[in-house]
Amino acid sequence: MMVIRNETAGDYTAVETLTRRAFYNIYIPGCVEHYLVHCMRGHADFLPELDFVLELDGQVIGNIMYTKAKLVGESGMEKDILTFGPLSIAPEYQRKGYGTRLMEHSFVRAAALGYDGIVIFGSPANYVGRGFQSCRRFHIATEDERFPAAMLVKELVPHALGGERWVYYGSPAMEVDEKAAARYDDSLEPMEKRRLPSQEEFYIISRSFLA
Repeated sequence: MMVIRNETAGDYTAVETLTRRAFYNIYIPGCVEHYLVHCMRGHADFLPELDFVLELDGQVIGNIMYTKAKLVGESGMEKDILTFGPLSIAPEYQRKGYGTRLMEHSFVRAAALGYDGIVIFGSPANYVGRGFQSCRRFHIATEDERFPAAMLVKELVPHALGGERWVYYGSPAMEVDEKAAARYDDSLEPMEKRRLPSQEEFYIISRSFLA
């Protein structure tokens, strides 16, 4: 039986473990996402009401976490929006629709809380099927006025982001001290760090921008 519910303190270790397993060696040799999860819960921008785990037959196999973010329009208008990540599914359950179910559940709950937009950084191949589009289509840029290929946008309310040119400001909650993350990882059960082709793919997409 599958259940999606809010994370509790009793889930913390299981969530960090599955996050580590889900991301290890995908983007870099090792990963930092489990350390991000470890730190994020204590940040003021973290939204516990949008922190969900997916249980399958009593076992936590997935997690999604949200933080606040904002857009500032050319008129000076500020809009509170959301970002999420990491979205983690245990490796043996990936590509089976569980990540989609977590996202769709969270989208409904986020809209019910009054949020109308989400901006994330991720591979377009993983998210365009869930309604995300290029930031360029919504005139949402970074502070340096560029449009990263990996910056993706979803409107929870149709046309909520129209009529302005926006600058995206993410939360400091999403920033990772890589040296601290490495020390934290070293304190856990050893996993083999490897170089994989997915790391080069990430390098390319994370440094690509749209005209």
